[in-house]
Amino acid sequence: MALIELNQLTRHFEIRPGLVDRTVRGKPSRLIKAVESLNIAVGENEILGIAGESGCGKSTTCMMIAGLLPPTRGQIIYRGSDLATADAAVRKEHRRNVQMIFQDPYESLNPRFRVADIVAEGPRALRLWDQKEIGDRVESMLAGVGLNPGKYTERFPHELSGGERQRVGIASALVMQPVMIIADEPLSMLDVSIRAGILDLFRELQDQRGFSSVYVSHDLAILGNVADRLMVMYLGQAMEVGPVEQVIRSPKHPYTRALIGAVAVPDPRVKRPVPKISGDISRPIDPPPGCRFAPRCPYADDSCHDTFLELDTSDPTRHQAACHRLHVLPDEGL
Repeated sequence: MALIELNQLTRHFEIRPGLVDRTVRGKPSRLIKAVESLNIAVGENEILGIAGESGCGKSTTCMMIAGLLPPTRGQIIYRGSDLATADAAVRKEHRRNVQMIFQDPYESLNPRFRVADIVAEGPRALRLWDQKEIGDRVESMLAGVGLNPGKYTERFPHELSGGERQRVGIASALVMQPVMIIADEPLSMLDVSIRAGILDLFRELQDQRGFSSVYVSHDLAILGNVADRLMVMYLGQAMEVGPVEQVIRSPKHPYTRALIGAVAVPDPRVKRPVPKISGDISRPIDPPPGCRFAPRCPYADDSCHDTFLELDTSDPTRHQAACHRLHVLPDEGL
């Protein structure tokens, strides 16, 4: 049984016109289709990487999995229970066991709380342990992420560096003893010199504690080192999914090929072909049916514009792409 399973998960945001446009001109509301019919499952002790450009729905997907944003339709199945119809005990268990590390360490920490209170906030809210045990666990967790409790428990977030703040964010998630961590681009706001240390810490903690993870990143090199499976998204749709090494070394979907082909190689002798895509990025507001990459894809035909192929998650080891035209795509060395 999968730990988390997403079935036809969809999230739309309504854009309402102004009062005059709505009452006098009769303009209807429009929809931003941030995530559309997403199917994916994450197993025990598995790390699923999600890649894609800004605006593709990665963070919206993470917020829905964490229970911070309700889906427009579809199901989030947690250990066999649909969270939309689950009882209070299951929802409380989900809140504890699925924790999130946010992208911006400067905005995700309460500036009025000291470090000890930030890390202790979750256990106190859910009344997991008594105050003494919570204090002991907070100190142990801070030490586990490389922060000396004697130096950091009484500090405020503004007294910390970016890397230290992100370590506090990791500690506040892990102190709950979760079974899944959702890491929404945890390195993107940090200096390059700090990223390696945070990444090594994340991998070490995952090995020690054995939690599952959904790890979001723009950097395919990071996902290649961290993730077990990789899902590539474009404007709310899942384009490709499979074992991370297969997706990176042998991409199938034209968008995945273009995404990987755009990654710079630190060797002037290596020359990659320019990705064969054209046009501007499509807007997610009331998009037409079909594959949203079709307007930019050089291989698209009418079937691509009419219908979108949804990925099948029944086999987690399968490498698959949501493309009608796989049989005509040329082999491209990446």
